[in-house]
Amino acid sequence: MNQTPPSQPRDVATDSAQSDGAAKPTSRKASIDVFRGMVMFLMLAEVMHLAELAEHFPGNRLLEWIRFHTTHVAWEGCSLHDLIQPGFTFLVGVSMPFSIASRLSRGGSTFRLLAHAAWRAAVLVITGIVLRSLHSDRTVFTFEDTLTQIGLGYFFVFVIALGPRWIHYVTTVGILVLFWLAFAVSPAPPPDFDYPSVGVPADWPHHHDGFASRWNKNSNLSWQFDRWYLNLFPREAPFEFNRGGYSTLSFVPTMATMLTGLLAGVWLMAPLSLGQRMSRFGLAIVIALAGGWLLDWMDLCPLVKRIWTPSFALWSGGCCLFWLAALHLICDAGKWNRWAFPFIVIGSNSILIYVMSWTVESPIRAMLLRHFGETPFAILGQTFVPQLSGAATLAVMFGVLLWLYRKRIFVKI
Repeated sequence: MNQTPPSQPRDVATDSAQSDGAAKPTSRKASIDVFRGMVMFLMLAEVMHLAELAEHFPGNRLLEWIRFHTTHVAWEGCSLHDLIQPGFTFLVGVSMPFSIASRLSRGGSTFRLLAHAAWRAAVLVITGIVLRSLHSDRTVFTFEDTLTQIGLGYFFVFVIALGPRWIHYVTTVGILVLFWLAFAVSPAPPPDFDYPSVGVPADWPHHHDGFASRWNKNSNLSWQFDRWYLNLFPREAPFEFNRGGYSTLSFVPTMATMLTGLLAGVWLMAPLSLGQRMSRFGLAIVIALAGGWLLDWMDLCPLVKRIWTPSFALWSGGCCLFWLAALHLICDAGKWNRWAFPFIVIGSNSILIYVMSWTVESPIRAMLLRHFGETPFAILGQTFVPQLSGAATLAVMFGVLLWLYRKRIFVKI
């Protein structure tokens, strides 16, 4: 694309139109596809139950490390597993300027873009609710999973993406500051708060005292909101708490994670030299990681993924920026992509594999055990049956994705 369509927002794609060897705004970046595939692989790897190995070999430091990074932290902190949802969310933002530029280059109007964004947001929310309701005899109205969280904020982020670049920066910071302020001015739970009544042990070691207690599990502002909001929907019993401490309002700071990805996507499209682009990434990484760590260290805002605190949004955003920058150097600048082919296959059908992980993962494992028994998976001993049967399940799912990739069949929303 050599010229920007008249209706195209300048700051999203215009600057990519001409540069010394700059990629076209609509050209695919291998780094994005590989990143998406790596995130989805981490999600799929749950089927191998690697965390359970540490229980069979107590004291093994490597297995303890694997357990930590293949499970969610109890409350405060961040493991590699805790970066799966931020990574998926971040990539939605990264892809957005490419999608906008592509649709505008094909003659799409702003109205049609907004209509498609609204439809996509609705589909994401509905799909999330449907998947969460699979094992229930009625609709489970819950809005804290990955798809519904992205869907709730997607349209708003899309509108922001159509604006000038300074709006991207201001709204990203504004969302985090205002969300922090809302918690900061909310009342802290009283000293005699009945934590067992909301599913939290009275002696749970992950709670804070003082100012930071405003972010404690199932006693915070987001929990209070859900006790009102979720009870507006038909339920078998009144909503009292989420066992994991997750909440609907997390979609607000989740928008900041999407906007961080949007900024990264714009930088990837802009006519910058590699040094200029990496300088922007480097500065953003330092600001995000340092900001998230300082807020947590100073007890101004605990780093909690389950309620997506601003400190977590900063920390996870910095990790995602680093992840994408590294892949940009390797895959886009270095053109070293052959090693990443499996991740490209997985990432090319990310929505499909997300749905498959909810719907066919368990039936595939059951089918393998039914027809082959446990013997082939007990070759290393009975201890490793869950891991090897899980790896076989993952291989079957990858085979389906590979067939679809070869046939150029991609499921999109």
